[in-house]
Amino acid sequence: MTKATSSISTPKARLSPDLRLVWLFGPGADSKAHQEMAKVGAQVLIQDLEDSTPPNLRAHARSLAASLYPAWHLAGALVCVRINSLDSEGLVDLASVMPYRPDIIAYPKAAGAEAMRALDQAITLEEQRVGTAPGSTEILPVCETALGVVTLRDMVAASTRIKAALLGAEDLATDLCAERGQDAIELDYARRRFLLECRAAGIEPVDAPFTFTDSAAAVLEARYARRLGYRSKSTVTAAHVAGLMEALSPSPGEIVQARLLVATFEAGRARGEDRVRLGEHWIEVPTYLNAKRLLERAQALGA
Repeated sequence: MTKATSSISTPKARLSPDLRLVWLFGPGADSKAHQEMAKVGAQVLIQDLEDSTPPNLRAHARSLAASLYPAWHLAGALVCVRINSLDSEGLVDLASVMPYRPDIIAYPKAAGAEAMRALDQAITLEEQRVGTAPGSTEILPVCETALGVVTLRDMVAASTRIKAALLGAEDLATDLCAERGQDAIELDYARRRFLLECRAAGIEPVDAPFTFTDSAAAVLEARYARRLGYRSKSTVTAAHVAGLMEALSPSPGEIVQARLLVATFEAGRARGEDRVRLGEHWIEVPTYLNAKRLLERAQALGA
């Protein structure tokens, strides 16, 4: 594990959304899985009370929050819980978990502003009831339908609690009538569109969870997502976390190259040149700014 990966084991509540590299989903009622999740260094740990928890186990899963959330906080992670929809068990989920201070409430199959306003209001009432600082609980829309992707900006405008959104994978493919494959070709347009919508709305996009077992393929998908502009990715497998963090962090080679690029461009500008050649590449202002951004990110991650 590189220094960039290991150094961000400080309390994640201080991390801005762009530094929350990996979001790890786990089943709601599996205590053994919860213990393993706390050991792998993901910045955000998600207790899934929705699809990953059979209805007959949800009451038990909710009861685990009292011990689970403090343990995850002690491990240095942000605590997220994916509740059920408000028209099913969502309000029961909220009432059960809010006393134990989750940092983020993830909302399944999010689509449209109305649901976000209703969730914001429900969280506000719960914060008042349990004494949590007003407005401190974030909302994470999980966009796993076509409508969720195309109405994202409406959702963001409906609540100031939304700092990031997460793209779905399996449910989204189903909604698109797509044939699911490990190469995720069927999600390519949605992945690009979702990134664009998030950037336009001023929030952080979290790439779709990798839901296959192949660790090498998980890393390849994270590198591809990073190439598109993602800085965060989700997964359902604890063993993938280290590889994903490595893929999403600037490598030592990238840092060296960025420093050379910045120094070369600044030296050329000092000589009055409008652009500077480095090898076969002409360095212009956007390339220079991208290199500076990579160095700033490396510093923020502790590289």
